[in-house]
Amino acid sequence: MELFIDLLKVLFRIITILPLMLIVTLFMGKRSIGELPVFDFLVILTLGSVVGADIADPNVHHLPTVGAIIAIALLQKLIAWWKIKNHKVGRLLSFEPTLVIYEGQFHIKNMHKISYSIDNILQMLREKNVFCMEDVHFALIEANGELSVKLKPEKEPVKLEHVQSAHPKTSIEYTVIMDGRIQSKALELLGLDEAWLREELLKKEIVNTQDVFYAAINEERRLHITLRTPGYTQSVPIFH
Repeated sequence: MELFIDLLKVLFRIITILPLMLIVTLFMGKRSIGELPVFDFLVILTLGSVVGADIADPNVHHLPTVGAIIAIALLQKLIAWWKIKNHKVGRLLSFEPTLVIYEGQFHIKNMHKISYSIDNILQMLREKNVFCMEDVHFALIEANGELSVKLKPEKEPVKLEHVQSAHPKTSIEYTVIMDGRIQSKALELLGLDEAWLREELLKKEIVNTQDVFYAAINEERRLHITLRTPGYTQSVPIFH
């Protein structure tokens, strides 16, 4: 009998909590779902913990849980308003954008700082329909972990009304060196070998492949390289 009563309690709590959570989420706004900055992420985690404990344990009092959910929503709204009013608070409670590519070159120090690998960045570029590193003017990892890409002016998409009759050639590059390791399968696919690659590297005065952080070949068999220790500082003004 006691088990049956506990099941009824859990069912009642699910029926009452879910509509409340929907109302609270809509109240907090799109940012809590779409962008998910650091503070909003913590709010979602806290709400999940509170709701999970309330539903799973019939011994937990229900009304304090409802009060906690409403209080958390109000706090989130207050912090969001404070961040808008005070720019310093906004910067304190969220990550700043991080430059990871500049003028077709990986910004290796920044990538290590935020623990993003070459694979991560290349995948995110492909998701943005960018298949050639050389086309990128700069790319940033935003506060929510998403990649923002600015292509070089000559590589920007052209609107239909700007073109009378044009058939642009697709641009794609194939990774042949990743973090100092030669990708033999990619070379085989292109009908090339390591000897050809090393010869091309020598033309650029690169003797050791370990000095190469990333290298790729485009459809015109032109080699694009990011050295592990580039001899200059890559930067772009970022406003946050």
